[in-house]
Amino acid sequence: MAGAGLVALAAVGGITAASASGTPAAGTMSAASVRTASASVAGKTETILVNSRGLPLYFYRPDTATTSLVTGGLARLWPPLTSPATAGSGVSGTVAVLNDVNGRHVTYKGHPMYTFADNHADQVTGQGVQDFYVATPGLAPNAKSGRSPRPAPTVPSRGYGY
Repeated sequence: MAGAGLVALAAVGGITAASASGTPAAGTMSAASVRTASASVAGKTETILVNSRGLPLYFYRPDTATTSLVTGGLARLWPPLTSPATAGSGVSGTVAVLNDVNGRHVTYKGHPMYTFADNHADQVTGQGVQDFYVATPGLAPNAKSGRSPRPAPTVPSRGYGY
């Protein structure tokens, strides 16, 4: 039940450090192996990427090939996969390491990889939450470089409409 509440909070953008206290180090391990596994994603069985503990790996759509935008409370909910990386069974794309704000961040085809603090092995519950999507072997390479622009907050032009 607590997991469903966390997903609901994430879906509406209400994540705080307190609600994202899950397992902060779930994505961190001493030897990251990225491999494939079958899992149910949105009701369909798909081949996805998982870490060496079987946790699904996700990418964050706004990230670039050179910059992770996941920090602070968001990184506690979506722990970056960090450490030296190796490609395991079923992985044909490039697994590499990006030195960024999260340390030695594992990437797949240029996408920084994350786990979801609320997942368990063979469980995909973060698909589409806060612009995170489960990584698959067929993920297109991340061609974006540099820092993605963030939209400026909308400010009323004349106070409160008076």
